[in-house]
Amino acid sequence: MVLRSSLKNYLQLSCILRTPKAGLRSTTSGGLIIQSISNDVYQNLAVEDWIHDHMNLENQQVLFLWRNSPAVVIGRHQNPWQECNLRLLRQKNIKLARRRSGGGTVYHDLGNINLTFFTTRKKYERMENLKLVVKALKALRPQLDVHVTDRYDILLDRQYKISGTAAKLGRATAYHHCTLLCNADKFVLSSVLKSPYKGLKSNATPSVPASVKNLFEDDPGLTCEMLLGAIAEEYAMHHQIDHRITLINPADEAVLPGINDKTKELQTWEWVYGKTPKFSVSTCFNMVYKGSVLDVKVDMDVKHGRIETCNIDLPEQWLPPVLCSELVKSLTGSKLCPNETTALATTLLRLCPQDDELHSRWNLLCENVKMLM
Repeated sequence: MVLRSSLKNYLQLSCILRTPKAGLRSTTSGGLIIQSISNDVYQNLAVEDWIHDHMNLENQQVLFLWRNSPAVVIGRHQNPWQECNLRLLRQKNIKLARRRSGGGTVYHDLGNINLTFFTTRKKYERMENLKLVVKALKALRPQLDVHVTDRYDILLDRQYKISGTAAKLGRATAYHHCTLLCNADKFVLSSVLKSPYKGLKSNATPSVPASVKNLFEDDPGLTCEMLLGAIAEEYAMHHQIDHRITLINPADEAVLPGINDKTKELQTWEWVYGKTPKFSVSTCFNMVYKGSVLDVKVDMDVKHGRIETCNIDLPEQWLPPVLCSELVKSLTGSKLCPNETTALATTLLRLCPQDDELHSRWNLLCENVKMLM
């Protein structure tokens, strides 16, 4: 069983990290195993950034262990509208985060383990890390049928994906992170990772769909804590380092100077949505009003998450052209965001004549446009 580090060890680490430009160094020769005490996805991703930017790994390696409350995490070059159901995320209060590494979209909850392996760029080796994870699983449960694929996934029973990989390669430092499904909510996972948005054209990196399975399904006796302990033990043996896990608080500025600024940046709309590669939307929707069905066509170009060009095509007799033109003009330059569109629509509605029929049609149109977001 892995023993948690004492307060004394934590304070020792704190003192090391306060040393100017020292970077993250282990208290023992060769490496360090760290676990976050936070379940906040933005804080944990910020720790990855902080370690990457500050540590000196010439003579050591670092393993970072972390778990998140429900969140969807997309790769650095991905399109959230293409990768997930944003409306459902908002309804379920599930966070959306963008990594600084590449790779595809994943769902996190407390039944999912995250592992980040830090090395120098020269020592970076994804396959070695994944084989280490498989070895730990086999040591814990020899009967598990797990193996690593050429795509750097870990499969269970030769067909179910239980781990995906992403990485960031810096000039001198690199990290490889992967997930491990223990007992995640598969219903929520499959629901939120299914985009309902139609007519999107994008050059963003698409995710590759895969059948997934929890390790818990093969062995209900497994827990995330058992898996974390087994992986830490195997990592320690492989690198011949102390197997104790050092707990770290991702909000502690005394230990991680500047960490809260990194966390705040990862939460901004400009990072999560604004970093989306340029894309277009060309779609139609039906509006039902007083027993009649109206076809509406919408075309938009979106750059940095903002509507660059917009056209809404609907019959003139249904809504005065001047009102439709004002809506298009207001949407142009705005965020592709239902909250912003609601504010724009409310402001424009005040300029409309006091006509209940007109207001009903206007609200119906705006509600349907928001459904595209």
